[in-house]
Formats: sequence, C-alpha cells, structure tokens
Amino acid sequence: MDKIAVLIPCYNESRTIQKVVEDFKRVLPEAVIYVYDNNSTDGTDEIAKEAGAMVRYEYKQGKGNVIRRMFRDIDAECYIITDGDDTYPAEAAPEMIRMIFEKNADMVVGDRLSSTYFTENKRAFHNFGNTLVRKSINMLFDTDIKDMMTGYRAFSYLFVKSFPVLSKGFEIETEMSIHAADKNMQVENVVIEYRDRPEGSVSKLNTFSDGFRVLRTIARMYQTFKPMNFFGLLSVILAVLSVGFMIPIIIDYTKTGLVPHFPTLIVCGFAMLAAMQAFFSGLILKTMGQKNRQDFEMELQTIRIHRDELSGERK
Repeated sequence: MDKIAVLIPCYNESRTIQKVVEDFKRVLPEAVIYVYDNNSTDGTDEIAKEAGAMVRYEYKQGKGNVIRRMFRDIDAECYIITDGDDTYPAEAAPEMIRMIFEKNADMVVGDRLSSTYFTENKRAFHNFGNTLVRKSINMLFDTDIKDMMTGYRAFSYLFVKSFPVLSKGFEIETEMSIHAADKNMQVENVVIEYRDRPEGSVSKLNTFSDGFRVLRTIARMYQTFKPMNFFGLLSVILAVLSVGFMIPIIIDYTKTGLVPHFPTLIVCGFAMLAAMQAFFSGLILKTMGQKNRQDFEMELQTIRIHRDELSGERK
C-alpha cells in the first residue's frame, strides 16, 4: 500500500506530461506517480516512463473509465488526482494532502474558480458551464463545494474504495461531488492557481456535448439521490394540471348537470392518478435511499478494516 499515490489520466499529452511528472516528483518525492494512458497516439506513455512515472493502460476510452481503473488498481492512504496538461500546480498538493491526514477530509477540491480560472481560461462557454454546474449542485444538494469540475483533487482511501464510478467521460467530476454530498463525506476546498494549457496542447473537453452530459448527469443523480424532491415536484405539477383543467368541468356540471368535455375529464383523472403514483414512488425510493445510506456506513467499517490491514503490511 502506497502512502501517497499521484494519479494522472492521460490522452495525447506528450507536450506536457514530462513536466507534470517531474513537478510532482520534485514536490512529493515520497509519492508514487502513476500515469494511466488512455489510447494515446503521440508517445505520451514513453515520455512518462522516461520521466520516472509508473505507466499503466486503460483501453476503454473516456476519463471516467480511466478513473474507474485507477481506483480499482491502486491502494494508497492518500490519493492525488491531476490532469496531464500542466494546468494544475504541483505545489498545492502538500496542502491538499495535509487536509486528508490532519483534518480527516474524504475529498479535497482544488478550487480554480476562486483564483485565476476566469482570467486564464480563454473559453467563455467553459467559464459559464463551470459556474452553472457549481451553483446547480450546491443548490440541489445543499453543499458548498467551490469547484465542481476541477480535475485536481485529493481523496482518502475510504472515499476511493467506496465510490461506485458510473460515468464514462468528463462528467466523472460531477459524480464525485454529488457522491460526497449525498454520503455526508467531509469535503475541503483548497484555492489553487490555475494556468491555461500551453500553446499546442488541446483540450479534450467538448464544450457542448460534454456539457450536456454533465447536466444530464446532474438530473439523473438528483432523481437518484433526492427522489422525494424529484418525484414530489412531478407529483405537484401533475396534480395542479389535473385540478386546473377539472375546475371548469365542475363549474359547468354544477350549472347544467352535464359534462360537455368528457375526454378532458378522463385525462384529468389519469393525471391525478399519475400524480399520486409519482408521490408514492418518491416516498418508497426515499425509504430505500435511507436504507442504502445505512448500508453504506456499515460498508465503510469493512473498508476501514481492510485499510488498516494493508497499512500494517506496508509498515
């Protein structure tokens, strides 16, 4: 079991990977640096090996797939995950690690948005998307994570081994943040100095397609983790529509004794039934979610025991 593991997912980062590896080796000489190559075609893996990193491979394309493989393969007391594009400073890592070991944090977020991100990043839609995602998740999940989309984070062993990775691509950061919020894990924010990619280095993030996937992930996870809110809102909307269209029918009936719009009456009845079904679906799923959180806390105890066993073997 490693004391500190630096995890770097890479896809065609030959221009920057050597500097990233060397920076982390200089700042964290005690750490083991792992570069996971994700089908690069520009020799990223060979450059990383020459720089002193342990290089492994993930052949399923997508950042989420790479992180899933990393989290399965590597055992460490503290994990640092960063990008291979040299946009995150290695000098911030010791403070993030300190938060894990001294403050018992489960996840430490490298907060770009509170420092230089909006001046360094030249892509306006990326800036807007980061702000939108941060505000949406903090509002929906009642948390205070300063940067939802940052690729620079530190994790405890408990977080890594209890985090079920479902995302395949760049929406993985959003999934991490929501998982931490839902499972009541301790999250700390460390402000970092962000720098834009050097000339010749190209972002793999597609502003619109990946942005849409992130927003879809938020909606899906809100439905999963906040089912009473989600289905309760749906229930209210259906009930209001049903009652709204029913009122004129009732008024006509009281005046004439006739129902002139029978199809509308039938639709209103089905809408009210759907509203009731949505409400009870949310209630049942909320109860199941509470049971899952209880099971998760028990699972953490098993992970703690396994961590202690691995730590004992390392010592």
